[in-house]
Amino acid sequence: MINWKALDNVPILLYILALKTLLLCLMFAGVKIYQGKKVEEALKKEEAEKRRLAQRTQELLDNLKED
Repeated sequence: MINWKALDNVPILLYILALKTLLLCLMFAGVKIYQGKKVEEALKKEEAEKRRLAQRTQELLDNLKED
């Protein structure tokens, strides 16, 4: 026999499952955004360091040409 009383909780359980899935998706998206910003920041720092080194090298070369 089917226990019809147990089926009364099915919609609530489906809502809970949907909410849990939504929360997991949002958390995953948040982590991906955080990681992307972290990588972008590291890349900007690296590019700034390269520009600084290139500028310093150019200054040294210019000083050698003047002497």
